[in-house]
Amino acid sequence: MKKYLLFSKVVPRWIIMLFDFVIVTWSFASSYLIVHRFEFANILRGYFFVYTGLYCIIAALVMYAMRIHTGLIRYSNTRDVLRIFGSVFISSIVYITVITLWVKPFLSVNTATIDLVLLVNFSVSSTLLILLRSAVKSAFNYLNNYSSSKKTVVLIYGSDTSAVLVKQALEASAKTNFVIAGFVDDADSSKINKEIQQVRVYDINKLAKLKEKRAIDKMIIMNHHLDEQSKKTALEACLALGIQILTVPPSDQWIYGKLNMQQIKDLKIEDLLQRKTIQIDTTRISEDLQGKRVLVTGAAGSIGSEIVQQVLQYNPAMVILCDQAESPLHDIRLEVEEKFAQVPVKIFIGDIRNYYRMEKLFSDYRPEVVYHAAAYKHVPMMEENPSEAVRANVLGTKNIADLSLAFGVNKFVMVSTDKAVNPSNIMGTTKRIAEIYIQSLKDSPANKGTCFITTRFGNVLGSNGSVIPRFRAQIQKGGPITVTHPEITRYFMTIPEAVHLVLEAGTMGSGGEIFIFDMGEPVKIVDLALKMIKLAGLQPDRDIKIVYSGLRPGEKLYEELLNQGENTMPTHHEKIKISEVITYPYKQVADDINDLILLNKQNDEMAMVNKMKEIVPEFISKNSKFENLDSNREVSIPAETSKLRVLQD
Repeated sequence: MKKYLLFSKVVPRWIIMLFDFVIVTWSFASSYLIVHRFEFANILRGYFFVYTGLYCIIAALVMYAMRIHTGLIRYSNTRDVLRIFGSVFISSIVYITVITLWVKPFLSVNTATIDLVLLVNFSVSSTLLILLRSAVKSAFNYLNNYSSSKKTVVLIYGSDTSAVLVKQALEASAKTNFVIAGFVDDADSSKINKEIQQVRVYDINKLAKLKEKRAIDKMIIMNHHLDEQSKKTALEACLALGIQILTVPPSDQWIYGKLNMQQIKDLKIEDLLQRKTIQIDTTRISEDLQGKRVLVTGAAGSIGSEIVQQVLQYNPAMVILCDQAESPLHDIRLEVEEKFAQVPVKIFIGDIRNYYRMEKLFSDYRPEVVYHAAAYKHVPMMEENPSEAVRANVLGTKNIADLSLAFGVNKFVMVSTDKAVNPSNIMGTTKRIAEIYIQSLKDSPANKGTCFITTRFGNVLGSNGSVIPRFRAQIQKGGPITVTHPEITRYFMTIPEAVHLVLEAGTMGSGGEIFIFDMGEPVKIVDLALKMIKLAGLQPDRDIKIVYSGLRPGEKLYEELLNQGENTMPTHHEKIKISEVITYPYKQVADDINDLILLNKQNDEMAMVNKMKEIVPEFISKNSKFENLDSNREVSIPAETSKLRVLQD
């Protein structure tokens, strides 16, 4: 029996049918004897065997037709109970009809007590059939929970219907190794200390005592609505107590309506850091994109690929994916063609630094909306290779912007970074120069109506090469985790959240604006590392050590934001503001950038970086070989720009 219950063995259906038939036969016979007070002589004269045999035949046919024997008993539920009641009830109706129409007229027997027999039989038969299934299901759950000495004691967050469904799914699975210790809740105090399906509901504030008393290993939580503050508090409490957190998807995402054990995953730091879902105006975005030809540069990157996915939801006429990375571009192509087969997707492999290749793109596809996400972004690498940073982030952006003017693009949206604010490195400065150029194009004589918009935000969670994937890889290797400085902080935003705001900001601009996104509260990188270690079920210092490597070239200790009231203008979206930064005349900007590109071609790094410092006076190198250039010049930061400093490092 244990082999059948715990492993993938299934009892043949004919055996279940046989058990049900025996129960039905015994139940009807017993009911008949009870009603007739066990007067055997009278019973035999009253055609006892005819009555019983006829009922068993009818009941067997009805139960077979209603297939009450086909379900796995270990997974029985309310529907199975209702089917049992229905089969017994229908058997009784059919039986009394047959007795009345055929048996009574031909055999001339007394049927006065048959109604009472059927009533008693209905109670006895249905009860025994249900008890059989309950007993097998309970035995399965008992053996599943106690057959192995190595069990994981878990709590389930919440006490609503979703939490109960998780409990039922875990108990029904033969592969689970969990023992459900209880539910924990902080939303519905009326359920505290009550029991749901023989499992108690505990107050989340008693988690520490519960951990000690029941040796709790893990907490299971639905991974939707993880942005709720109450749940974040509970998760923080779990991390502090060393309780590992697991997530399961909502029940509507379960495979064939059942929770697959592979869907139970460790909580990721991205889940812990995410905020409440941002609401965007889809109507305005749809008006911007529906029926339009849309170009996305850097389409194979973290931000670019998400822009592609979201743009395709608004039914554009065509989406052109431009990138120089062949394999990632191939992967994103396969994905979007499968999900959005109705929208033409064009792949264009090319380098934005190659003007003539990009001209071919614009000539062939005539894009109406451009999202420019192609860029080099890694600060230390660009500090070591400033010429490539200028070519990609400045020249590449200039190429795409100039071609947008030449081919009459309606709207150009550039993805920038908050590292362009008072930059301390080459990467941030090249992005700031690109911003300046994009802003100046509003007044370009060649502009016949193209709207140029810049969006600026900080780090995105899980982007290629970011700190979170690096920490995760270091944890998988057993450590140590390397953090540059114990006080370094960063702002984080999820990739979908950032792209939502990029699309929304794209609908707002009239040209020349730089839109700043609300990035929330800053996160200490060392705190992030500690949480990631705990989320992996490990202990900092004991299992995984944290070492400090020192600030890298060009790296800031604190990031700077532009979301202070006196430095920004509000928009209709509370998460998006317009920065008050200085603008420069188009001719001056164009001349400066042409000079910079010329110096780049001459391979004179120092002269080129010095020119960058002239274009962006607030650019002060830090922990870099270019610091000596600052000592030879008088730094003059424009008044409008100086207002934008939020944090000094």
